[in-house]
Amino acid sequence: MTPAILILNGPNLNMLGTRQPEVYGRETLADIEALCRRHGAGLGLAVDIRQSNHEGQLVDWIQEARGAKAGIILNAGAYTHTSVAILDALLASELPVVEVHLSNIHQREPFRHHSYVSKAARGMICGFGSHGYVLALDAIARIVAPSPHDSEEA
Repeated sequence: MTPAILILNGPNLNMLGTRQPEVYGRETLADIEALCRRHGAGLGLAVDIRQSNHEGQLVDWIQEARGAKAGIILNAGAYTHTSVAILDALLASELPVVEVHLSNIHQREPFRHHSYVSKAARGMICGFGSHGYVLALDAIARIVAPSPHDSEEA
């Protein structure tokens, strides 16, 4: 059975390609979705990719993932730094979570240095642009369907 991974993108990520390209790059969210589908398929993962500007919608999708998905990759956008509701939903999902950010949030404004998502995540990938999603898929694949060689490399 193919493990299903939920990839969630938060507010303003629908504006990628036009919003602050010097920070977020020129790739669109559709470009990143295509990249994730290709890379996920190569890893034997089914990917379900969604974006919302609404905190409650993200919470609903996280809750629906419990029992239906093998893991979550989350770029919560600005909600990373503000949403206890998303943190609570992630913890309640009891799923492995990988946090991803296009920019290096630790090189940006001080308010972006704190992440509520990190409290529920196995790890965070930031600062590598769209390649961060590839790295997140590699990480979640190792968590949900580890190969026999993974324990040898640890």
